[in-house]
Amino acid sequence: MKNEIISIITDAINKLGISQMPAIEVEVPPQETMGDIATPVAMSLAKLLKKSPGKIAEELVSYMSINDIFEKIEIAGPGFINFTFSKNYLISKLNEILQKPSVFLRKNIGHGRKVQIEFVSANPTGPLHLGHGRGAATGAALSNLLRAAGFNVIREYYINDAGRQVKLLGHSVFAKYREMQGIEYPFPEDGYKGLYVEDIAKEIFKKEGGKYLQSGFDEVADFFIDYSYKKILDDIKEDLKAFGIFFDVWQSERELFDSGDVDKALEYLKAKEYIYEKDGAVWFRSSFFGDEKDRVVIKQDGEYTYFTSDIAYHKKKIEKGYDELIDIWGADHHGYIPRVKAIIEAFGYPEDKLKVLLVQMVSLLRAGKPVQMSKRAGEFITLREVIDEVGADTTKFIFLTRRPDSHLEFDLEVAKMQSSENPVFYVQYAYARINSIFRNAVEKGIDINKTNYNLQFLNTPEEFRIIKKLLMYPMIFEGAVKTHEPHRITFYLQELAGLFHPYYNKYRVLANNNELTVARLLLCKAVKEILEEGLKILGISAPDRM
Repeated sequence: MKNEIISIITDAINKLGISQMPAIEVEVPPQETMGDIATPVAMSLAKLLKKSPGKIAEELVSYMSINDIFEKIEIAGPGFINFTFSKNYLISKLNEILQKPSVFLRKNIGHGRKVQIEFVSANPTGPLHLGHGRGAATGAALSNLLRAAGFNVIREYYINDAGRQVKLLGHSVFAKYREMQGIEYPFPEDGYKGLYVEDIAKEIFKKEGGKYLQSGFDEVADFFIDYSYKKILDDIKEDLKAFGIFFDVWQSERELFDSGDVDKALEYLKAKEYIYEKDGAVWFRSSFFGDEKDRVVIKQDGEYTYFTSDIAYHKKKIEKGYDELIDIWGADHHGYIPRVKAIIEAFGYPEDKLKVLLVQMVSLLRAGKPVQMSKRAGEFITLREVIDEVGADTTKFIFLTRRPDSHLEFDLEVAKMQSSENPVFYVQYAYARINSIFRNAVEKGIDINKTNYNLQFLNTPEEFRIIKKLLMYPMIFEGAVKTHEPHRITFYLQELAGLFHPYYNKYRVLANNNELTVARLLLCKAVKEILEEGLKILGISAPDRM
């Protein structure tokens, strides 16, 4: 449909004698009275033609014929051209959806291009919180979306298993291990204090007894660090599994050091004169690539910074031959973007080879009031606690009801409602309702696959609103793919369900007229196809019954 409109606009522009074709945008107007689809192309031509957008719009419309596609073409506002489709055209496009749903639902945009999406990558120093969960939902939905669009997508989790934080975790567990046996030991400053630290210490004592009580931390650091972070990493994997999230690659930070990748990356940059020494430290010349200042990679005491392993990690990503790299980070890492993009450029690639999506934190409410902290995590409610209370589908869908870079309030009581206030229930219930309709149809001996049909029996305003919404799906899908915004699919599904439920409540699908019944069943089938596809992209189940 979009391509047909663009083709008509293009033909009209050619008749104006313009040699250089502008980018043609089409959009869905904000109000039904403004038509079904609109283009602002006249405004983009104003400067070139030195005419008012309104005058250009008039000329363009004069070259467009009111044929079988349109009921009317109108000019609105400063120069928008609004198109209203004819009922015959809408019926013919609905028939195309029914005949070739896979062709309608998916467009091959990627053509096999390789994309790596790195997301979650939470430090294995504590349970996943809601911010991690929101990043997980976003990364998984984006992966599904791009795969549906023909991209070859690899999902990756970067394990921060080297450096100060895992050492601090091991030290915290060691302190608890001694404290639990009545031995005084100073708890490390900024140590981890959740109940999970105590649980790990208990587990170690159960397995090892008092074996380490007479040792200093430095003597047993490797054991406590490794045992603690691996235990938490296992828990993280279990939580992600319960959330329906999987990864193709788990990349260890330690492995980058052990394999020599970190040193090789620094040597490469040094040979390019992007590494230098100053004040006893080693620096990366990131300001050369637009960062606000150069960054330390090796401190004065010889310790590597976090940034050093990120250099090696992104070099390794590049060497795997991906066409595009996507990192999904918490919004608090915003200031980190320029230095990582500097890495990409330093290795000889354009900075836009890497795209960073930022995910804002989530405020958890219960009946409108903030929820108190978790005893297990110590400082926050864990993702697993929310999944256990409201379910993985509901949690995931609510995370995807806003742009990831906007603040989100998550109300547990609303999430458990079985009403239109609960967005995932509303969408899943539409799908389940349609399945129920088809079960009833089978009981009455109606088989749409063995019946000739006539979609012209669809003639109510509500039916045509649903058809128009169905026909907009390819535009929504393409826009979501190109902008890396899976939440557009969420919005669309809510709007489609919002049209279907009132229609179901107002009209009998299984009507007294058999031809009308079949036509309405086919409309329901098209709605079902798109609901199922959209939910699949979001990683959410489509239940047959609710």
